[in-house]
This record gives sequence, C-alpha cells and structure tokens, in this order.
Amino acid sequence: MHVILRHPDENLAKCSLEPLRGRPDLRFVEAAAGVTVDGTGHVLLEVGAPVIGPADAGLPLLLLDGNWKHVAWLRRRVTGAPVARSLPPVPTAYPRRNADASDPAAGLASVEALYLARRLMGDDDPSLLAAYRWREAFLRGLPAGLA
Repeated sequence: MHVILRHPDENLAKCSLEPLRGRPDLRFVEAAAGVTVDGTGHVLLEVGAPVIGPADAGLPLLLLDGNWKHVAWLRRRVTGAPVARSLPPVPTAYPRRNADASDPAAGLASVEALYLARRLMGDDDPSLLAAYRWREAFLRGLPAGLA
C-alpha cells in the first residue's frame, strides 16, 4: 500500500490527491506534531536521489504531500530507512501561484508525481489522473521517452 503523508496546512480544496481518498491502494496519514511514519522499505521521492525505475517495482511509495516550503518539515516525520529516489525532469501542468517563486523548476503536483513514479516502476495506472483537471496537459507534456 502506498502512503501519502499530508501536511496539516494542505488546502484540501486545491489538493490534487484528495479525489483519490478512499482508494484501497492508498493510505492517507495526516502529519501533525508527534506523528511519524516508518519509511523502511518504501520509495521516498527526494530531489537529487537516483531516478526511480523498474528495479523499484513492487516497493510501496511514501509520498510527502504539501507545498515545497513544507517538505523538510514532512521529511522529519519519516523514520526508518526509506529508499530515496527522484523523478526525471518533467514539466508540471499545475498552474503555480506563489509569490516567492520557491517551487523547484521540475516540481510536480502531488498527483503528477504519484502517477509518474508508479508508471516508471511499471505500474501505469491512468485512473490516478481521472479527476485531475490538468490531466491532458500533463500527459501531453511528458517527454518522448515517457509518453
């Protein structure tokens, strides 16, 4: 089962993963003070780590869900020994609006990251994007090797 560790300030009305709540393959954990998740044996997406691929097939994902300024806070709630992986550079289709331009250029919306990670692991599940408003634009923007 894949785990979504969500920051408590995440705006659920704008959260790209919220339509997936209730799926049997996903477990949502609301991060709060004192809450930790054991990441041992899970793939954790981290900038600068080796790129995720078919060799990671079968491992569950642990996805940090929040805006980029909350990543470090969420990461401190992960214990154990997760398998650090990254995603190849892919443009997001999500329209970003932050005043300080703190999002990394290759940063994806959470649902985009979940879909792409699972696809690269050999589990292409288009239903993950079924309710994503920018699904078509995201899929059109995938580089030739990933499309």
